[in-house]
Amino acid sequence: MTLAQTFGTDIVISGWGHTRFGPLRDQSLEDLVVTAARDAITAAGIGAGDVDEIWLGQFNSGLWPLAFASSLALQISDDLFGVPATRVENACASGSAAVHGGIKSLLAGTARTVLVIGAEKMSHAPAEQVGAALLGADYELAGQESRTGFAGLFARVAEAYQQRYGDLGDVLGQIAAKNHRNGLANPWAHLHKELTPEFCATTSPKNPVVAGPLRRTDCSPVSDGAAALVLTTSPSGSATQSPVRLIGFGQANDFLPSDKRDPVEFAGSAAAWNRAKGMAGVELGDLDLIELHDCFTIAELVMYEVLGIAPRGKGRVALDEGTVFRGGSLPVNLSGGLKSKGHPVGATGVSQHVMAAMQLSGTAGDMQLPGARRAAVHNMGGLAVANYVSVLEAT
Repeated sequence: MTLAQTFGTDIVISGWGHTRFGPLRDQSLEDLVVTAARDAITAAGIGAGDVDEIWLGQFNSGLWPLAFASSLALQISDDLFGVPATRVENACASGSAAVHGGIKSLLAGTARTVLVIGAEKMSHAPAEQVGAALLGADYELAGQESRTGFAGLFARVAEAYQQRYGDLGDVLGQIAAKNHRNGLANPWAHLHKELTPEFCATTSPKNPVVAGPLRRTDCSPVSDGAAALVLTTSPSGSATQSPVRLIGFGQANDFLPSDKRDPVEFAGSAAAWNRAKGMAGVELGDLDLIELHDCFTIAELVMYEVLGIAPRGKGRVALDEGTVFRGGSLPVNLSGGLKSKGHPVGATGVSQHVMAAMQLSGTAGDMQLPGARRAAVHNMGGLAVANYVSVLEAT
């Protein structure tokens, strides 16, 4: 069974747009939203007047003065007057929350064409303000002072992993180096710098410890940026690329209090994964690539095990055997992931869908994986609290 077989509705991504990620000090939130959304509409071969609904994913949490951004996309064209526009927030999964909101509008029949945007402005704010805003997504530390912020929370995951399964060794450095290497091929990536596994796995003045076992190279950067896509049940023949079909999706939320979650299980991500692949009727071996949420390298390692790429406690096998590298049987984060591409929080989930869609439509340029036919996207908010997975297929 696929989504179309389950609901009787075929949904495709028919166009997309993507800004550069990074410290975009000369661009406002409005600039980013309008640029990405206009490009998506153009690529889909439609006019602004063909859009039935707009969904915007943005975390904000006080990072940007304008806290009411849902109508920013209307700045593209007066033809968007009257179109329902909704801003959604689900921490670092805000972008996928917008994507899934748009999907459900199409399944409900209230729209035939939906514009989905993810956007965030972060780099203008002092580090303390960014850290405090992001900690608003943690049950225990929201509103509290923390020197290490979310890096400290994921450092606890790394420490718990080591206590349960043994020393991490150089595995996190291998993940960081892999994603930096992949990011070199992504023209929109925040970080274009190749780093060796040895550098990433070694503490030095240029790669200091941030928290626990995590060094600077284990952490995704603070970025600005936007991405957008058009979801539709009726793709235009004027689109500039082949549409990409959505064949399954799943969302699962875990408990907020940390004492109700096993720190290395990521049980909510596992539940979302099982729902999405169950709807899509696929298994891991049916996928050609995965874009997953590597806000910190330890998150990518745990996700290898959640997805079944490697057994629990043996995530490094996915690296040692070359499985997740370009040229392996299941490349992970060919875009560079959050680690290299950047992590403008509300934009991330939409960006992941765009990166996967580019691969499946054969338009990924230097990032292209030859013959890619099926991909999965994983995006999470908080420490695996809000979890989203989508499965996409070439048409």
